[in-house]
Amino acid sequence: MLSVHDHGAPPPCPAPFNLAAYVLARAAEQPDKVALSILGFSGAARWRYGQLESAVRGTGTGLLRAGLVPGDHVLMRLGNDVEFPIAYLGAIAAGLVPVPSSAQLTAPEVRVLIDAVNPAAILHGPGIVCPQDTGTRLIGTETLLTMRDMPPVNWDMGDPDRPAYIVFTSGTAGRPRPVVHAHRAIWARRMMRDGWHAIGPGDRILHAGAFNWTYTMGTGLMDPWTWGATALIPAPGITPEQLPLLLARHDATIFAAAPGIYRKMLRTGTPLRLPKLRHGLSAGEKLADGIRDDWEAATGTRIHEAYGMTECSTFISASPGHPAASGTLGRPQKGRRVAILGSGGPVARGTQGMIAVHRGDPGLMLGYLGEPEATATRFSGDWFVTGDHGTMDDDGAITYLGREDDMMNAGGYRVSPLEVEAALARMPAINEIAVTDVEVRPDARVIMAFYTAPEPVPPETLDVHAATCLARYKRPRGYVHLGALPTGANGKIKRRALRTIYKDLHDQA
Repeated sequence: MLSVHDHGAPPPCPAPFNLAAYVLARAAEQPDKVALSILGFSGAARWRYGQLESAVRGTGTGLLRAGLVPGDHVLMRLGNDVEFPIAYLGAIAAGLVPVPSSAQLTAPEVRVLIDAVNPAAILHGPGIVCPQDTGTRLIGTETLLTMRDMPPVNWDMGDPDRPAYIVFTSGTAGRPRPVVHAHRAIWARRMMRDGWHAIGPGDRILHAGAFNWTYTMGTGLMDPWTWGATALIPAPGITPEQLPLLLARHDATIFAAAPGIYRKMLRTGTPLRLPKLRHGLSAGEKLADGIRDDWEAATGTRIHEAYGMTECSTFISASPGHPAASGTLGRPQKGRRVAILGSGGPVARGTQGMIAVHRGDPGLMLGYLGEPEATATRFSGDWFVTGDHGTMDDDGAITYLGREDDMMNAGGYRVSPLEVEAALARMPAINEIAVTDVEVRPDARVIMAFYTAPEPVPPETLDVHAATCLARYKRPRGYVHLGALPTGANGKIKRRALRTIYKDLHDQA
């Protein structure tokens, strides 16, 4: 049997269509229901559905009155506050194409984005780095605030395949690439409801991320609002260790976060009393089985993991109705068409290959802006090739093995860093561990482990543990004790940085 999951395409997106109108469609029937609570320890700032829709549509009017026209690109340099999603949806409501960006970018990094998307305007918040000499019009937060009270913009309805927003990749190709998504991308998220998060109108979903993170925007805001639920977002400054109190105090029924947040919440090792919580959601990087098990022991609830990427919304996941088997991500969502590809097409079940999603998936990007050749290289026939390795078992469950760039070469064997990390994660006295291959001499690479712990652990102790759970060729040839593992803003391990750390230490020796 081949590694192909294809049970038919999902229902087509309606036309005409507007992403923002779809997200806020419930506002008319429940204007007084709380759509958003921003949670602090001194109280919560609340936005009701009617208020939210009014602010979004007023902002759309204001942006058009400012001289922007449908189709214009609008770069977002806003902070971690509610103005971010309001401006984002307001732009889409008016037919503009917002370009979200991280508030942590430096001026040279912002210039790269500006050169790539040629924005007609930049929405600029106080204290957020933004070059002032680009010739692009800046619209400040004070001006955006005045727009909220303007008359509601008419929804810009049109072809669901037209551009709705642009997001940038993390730069694994050497530089960030602008990914253009269509209005239909939000329609694709309907498949996540049964396939992953199971959000309903009565839910209160707390997402641990910042407003200006795309994971928060999708799972923490757009999905709850689409289904008429209440979104809960921690106020700036709330730490992971403080989240259990907010979850309990505000009766959260679903919790969403990156694996690193779960890890920090579990450090105390004590039970977490969350009586209203139904389940947790995880995305952004691979969830370790140890975190999943520890969370269930501490809370009595499961974490359901999802896999997606900048170029395509989440399409493989576990859910309350279909929990993932140990070590697997879960299954392709109903309506998704997924394959594991080799050089000659889909491989046999159980065989390692590249995870791919069908080019007709409504959540798949339109392409990289201004880069048709780079876009074309990501396709193989009818399949968009993700660049991630995995296997599909006889039940259709997908095991994630890591990115092509992260795969290690040890004596001619290709080894997944995730497999090694999972095996070593429960070594005694270690808090966190990450592995990669490093060059020890020309044409010779070995696996090296980097770990955090209160004190360095004797290498022979670690070797003994590794020998009990890994084949010889998969075991690290050395161990490096660090104060902290290098991670990006979203908590993902930066494996290239690990190689740099090793080289620097080797050069100093």
